Amino acid sequence: MENKESHLKSKDLLPIPHHKKTIGSAGFAFIWVGMAVVLAAFAIGGTGVQSLSLGWVVLATVIGTVAIGAFMTIIGDIGIEHGLSFPVYMRAPFGTVGTHIPSLIRGFAASCWFGINTYFGSTAMNGILFVLFGFDNWFVCFLIFGTVQVINTSFGIKAVERFADLAAPIIIIISAWMYSTLSDKALAEGREVWSWIETPVAGGAAFTAFIVIIMSNMGFWATLAADMPSISRFIKAPKNERNWFKRNKSSLVGNIFALTATQTFMIIIGGVSYIAVRNYDPVVALQEAASGIILGILLLMIVLAQWSTNVSANLIPAATIFSNMGGPKVPFWAGVVAAGIIGSIVQPWYLFQIIIPALLIVGGILSAIVGILFVDYYVLRKRRVNVHELYKDDGQFKYLNGFNLAGFISWIIGGGMAYLLSTYSFVVGFIVGGACYYFLAKYWWFNKYKQSEIEDPSDEKYLGITVGRDWEIKAGDPVIIEDAARIVPSLSSEQKV
Repeated sequence: MENKESHLKSKDLLPIPHHKKTIGSAGFAFIWVGMAVVLAAFAIGGTGVQSLSLGWVVLATVIGTVAIGAFMTIIGDIGIEHGLSFPVYMRAPFGTVGTHIPSLIRGFAASCWFGINTYFGSTAMNGILFVLFGFDNWFVCFLIFGTVQVINTSFGIKAVERFADLAAPIIIIISAWMYSTLSDKALAEGREVWSWIETPVAGGAAFTAFIVIIMSNMGFWATLAADMPSISRFIKAPKNERNWFKRNKSSLVGNIFALTATQTFMIIIGGVSYIAVRNYDPVVALQEAASGIILGILLLMIVLAQWSTNVSANLIPAATIFSNMGGPKVPFWAGVVAAGIIGSIVQPWYLFQIIIPALLIVGGILSAIVGILFVDYYVLRKRRVNVHELYKDDGQFKYLNGFNLAGFISWIIGGGMAYLLSTYSFVVGFIVGGACYYFLAKYWWFNKYKQSEIEDPSDEKYLGITVGRDWEIKAGDPVIIEDAARIVPSLSSEQKV
């Protein structure tokens, strides 16, 4: 007879042991190079140079990206320390049933981004085929491009890293080529890229424009800041390392340095694109600035960029969430297919003009979750987690019929404030959501539903890699394996994500 707890124990959502963590510092940095090349980044740059010089736009981008990268690393410690994915840990602040609601919103947003990026990449692919062979049918390109991405992602996280290893260097080289081409076009039109401004602003308006760019960069990556554990659980980290910075070194390299460098470069290209042809869409800009084989090669950068972005930032998080909701009957690959289907049926070619601001608002609302996760993991539990209870239907995290009301009330208040103050959405959502959760959980909810790791904050019982522990959940009673070397069964390729 099937164990009644098994719906919480999908094999693709089990904790990742130390010896199954496959991504190093360089691999994670390359993944970020691919993830950060997206249309919205070009849009931020193109919009920014309409009010501020490109230098100020770059400074605001660096500030915003370093800040959001720090939040990603902080929340990503959940995956580093315990090998847990985002939807599994969300059972702690939202409950074993409640986790599905905020997770579903994140999964739907990721699926929409998949569709948008696939559409954008398919227009570039169509441009390449038209230059080389005279073929002109973007919808066929959309179907082919989407299918190939879904197949690639279904192979697991190592396939993702291998693709990023190939795509990242190509993207860097061709991005430099793109910058040079668009800069020459701008100079030919009499516009110096680092000083030209379409409609200069000063005083308070300039400060507001500067803050908007910072928050745009933070808001754009807010959802990935929340579910970074879904990726970070595969990042290599030293066992028995109590220094937070040393333990999260690989995560810091990717989230702070690789993300900031790539995002800033994409902002520059978007700004230069607008300066050159008054359009931040590089597909349009390149078709005006280049031709022939050169145009085809430059457009290839767009295709590779959307591919690597979709795999790591959209398909993997969405598939993990859908797999969590479906239980053991929905393996990871089925979650990938579901994300691909959703991203297509929303008809992203119609959503293209409105989806970016819409998803930025969703990102602001979800930023409250980042604050809730921070308070739950660091402030209340102090990084200690009763992991085996996360996989029990009637365990510690069942709360009230599977719901943690402290988490939901805090999310509603924090998300509502972030929506009302959308210019500062990430900061508002994080602070309000986190503060509400602290008081509601500490002084109300956790008095009603005691948490073992809070009542007895034992390192040996509730820490993971810091004390050299791997968590393993089996079909029967959960057990803790103290040493990864003693784990006999190896995870299948489907379990790698």
